[in-house]
Amino acid sequence: MSQDTDNEILGVVLLVRHGDRQGFYQDPDTYTATGTVITPLGNQQEYMLGSYLRSVYLNQSSPSYLPGMSTGLFNPAQVFIQADCGDEGGVIYDSCVSVTQGLWPATLSNNVTLANGTTITAPLGGYQYVPIDAVDPSLSTTLEGFTNCNTFNTHTTDFYNSSIFQEMAEQSAPFLDSLPPYLNGRSVQLENMWNIFDFMNVNNIHNATFAEALPPTYMAQVQALANWHEYNVFSDQSIGGIGNIAGTTILPSILSGFANIMNSTNPVPLSITAISYKPFISLFNMTGVASANPSLAGIVNYAAAVALELRQPSGGGEPVIRFNFKNGTSDAAFVTYNFLNLTGDVPLSAFINAVAPVAVNTTADWCSVCANTQDMPCSPLALATAQGEAAARPKISPAGAGVLGAGLTLAVVVLMGITLVFLGLLTIGKFGRRRSRHPSAFVLKDTSSM
Repeated sequence: MSQDTDNEILGVVLLVRHGDRQGFYQDPDTYTATGTVITPLGNQQEYMLGSYLRSVYLNQSSPSYLPGMSTGLFNPAQVFIQADCGDEGGVIYDSCVSVTQGLWPATLSNNVTLANGTTITAPLGGYQYVPIDAVDPSLSTTLEGFTNCNTFNTHTTDFYNSSIFQEMAEQSAPFLDSLPPYLNGRSVQLENMWNIFDFMNVNNIHNATFAEALPPTYMAQVQALANWHEYNVFSDQSIGGIGNIAGTTILPSILSGFANIMNSTNPVPLSITAISYKPFISLFNMTGVASANPSLAGIVNYAAAVALELRQPSGGGEPVIRFNFKNGTSDAAFVTYNFLNLTGDVPLSAFINAVAPVAVNTTADWCSVCANTQDMPCSPLALATAQGEAAARPKISPAGAGVLGAGLTLAVVVLMGITLVFLGLLTIGKFGRRRSRHPSAFVLKDTSSM
């Protein structure tokens, strides 16, 4: 889909999927995952993605060059990068490292001159060590909102018990029953469709004997069923439905990325978030991209990337968002898609109005939405709440109530405060630079004169 270029890019929020990896198992009911490792192919896919992104956004001759961005040495003041460190072990983080290698390749300019006049260049020809925030899902629900989410697990069970699932199971049974010779003992139940697909896909890429023995149409059939399965698990009819939890929890990062771009004092024009395939499915469902493009209603390819470009129309007015997507190596370049049932670039305010109300902004919000009071990071919050309620009802005599009341109230406040600081829901003082992470940071204004 073509778009006019009669505007200026202000910044971009990037979502990138990891690259090729070894085998990976997910529990069909809870999506609890096993660890795995990235392959050299995966590193190369991500490096190529980073190189492509560099050619688009860090190349001064590109129409989408980010104004003022350093094209040589990495400038940490201009970029925010985070990577999921839970799902699939270290694969997503390692993939993100490879993306940064492509975006900011080694340069001899990465050097320092010592007092004695000696110039020292960083190892590996000036390799640039780009900082990446590692997001641990046991401490933050931002990038893996589905993990330990009880209501999401119920949603998955309801899908498996639905008539549409039973109909698909019956229709696909003859094909699935033909797969045991290629699955090394794995279940051929439709509930296990992700694991069927992943096992066959990994072997089809890395095992020549397997690839030669597999009938020509089998891989495409397996992927079609896996796409159907995963899309129904990680989507919902309602934009804020629990099936979209992988999307609603990542929304604050996206909105924060736009807020940082619009920060007139200290703008951060480039934001990168490395994730698994699941948030892509939810976001494509929530934005209407999947319904308008059924081929995208499923598992995105390795090294896929969404680029949400914030642009300023040349005629003035508020900034607009352009939705670009590159489905791994299947696409040579970004393709622009309509979204939110609108045509062309979408006003920033329209995007915020559509998604901000369903964003899961805090740990407390997630614990409530997912009905979780036991697992990290909900258990400290639940404990603090219980202790606070107990402390608020002290068993003392009326005579002592006036003396102890103020002290007990202060103790409860301190206890809750310590817990909230631990959970990241409250910040005390200033501990270095902390970028805005809340959609309320937006101040829309006409930047046509900027």
